[in-house]
Amino acid sequence: MAAVAWRLLLLPLRLLYHTLRAGWWLLMPPRPRKLTADTVLITGGGKGIGRHLAREFARQGARKIIIWGRTERCLRETCEEIRSWGAECHYYMCDVGNREEVYQQAKAVREKLGDVTILVNNAGVAHGKSLVDSDDDALLKSQHINTLGQFWTTKAFLPRMLELQNGHVVCINSVLSLCSIPGTIDYCTSKSSSFAFMESLTLGLLDCPGVNATTVLPFHTSTDMFQGMKTRFPKLFPPLEPQTVAQRTVEAVRANQAFLLLPWTMHLLVIMKSLLPQAALEEIFRFTGSYTCMHSVKGRT
Repeated sequence: MAAVAWRLLLLPLRLLYHTLRAGWWLLMPPRPRKLTADTVLITGGGKGIGRHLAREFARQGARKIIIWGRTERCLRETCEEIRSWGAECHYYMCDVGNREEVYQQAKAVREKLGDVTILVNNAGVAHGKSLVDSDDDALLKSQHINTLGQFWTTKAFLPRMLELQNGHVVCINSVLSLCSIPGTIDYCTSKSSSFAFMESLTLGLLDCPGVNATTVLPFHTSTDMFQGMKTRFPKLFPPLEPQTVAQRTVEAVRANQAFLLLPWTMHLLVIMKSLLPQAALEEIFRFTGSYTCMHSVKGRT
């Protein structure tokens, strides 16, 4: 009982310490991690945010860039662009929703290029339909790629990171994992599962020296995944540019930031969802057009 009481007394002091420490780091951030010794693997690296991530990691000095994807033309074009800058880049055809394919290609990467020290789980699909209008195979596909794909890639590369005590697992998630909208039930569900995966993984790595995790939760981004998406106030809620998401992601990795919401105003959304009653949230969604914004989306499969 005495030990429990002592820990209870210490808890407020520890909470205050970590809060003040976080505030100090905002004012005086630690020196960013150098990437010159890192091999970075990016899933879905042939286009969209993935292509910009490959560019940004190369620009900030990563030793090797490896991109995975399902469309060889896009992978080849991205790889050639990165190489034209003088950076080392390789690509592999891989569907992360296929467990055996992930394990096979991960083995090939290790044998040919060595250990991956930064894994970026970026691959994703969105169909942009309600549950009733969704095809069963399409629903399964989004869960396999957006959620289970992270299980397979992380299982493939994390053990070696733990052994080396050097690694970083990154997830390009979505603010929709915290605040769902109608019309894209498969995407919201998969991203919520993905967020839970990363939150659990991040906590599980607290006692693993040298291995960390970063979860990025961006607002609507200007890529073809949500092509045609329309908000009622586009000037008030402009979509993010993929290069901005990529730049902030690499900065978060270098700063060892566990969670990153983009833009910062998304923190307000999370707070409102925690405090306001459901009826009030529904009024906000109606006002911003969130209930109808998916009606014109084509989606990407």
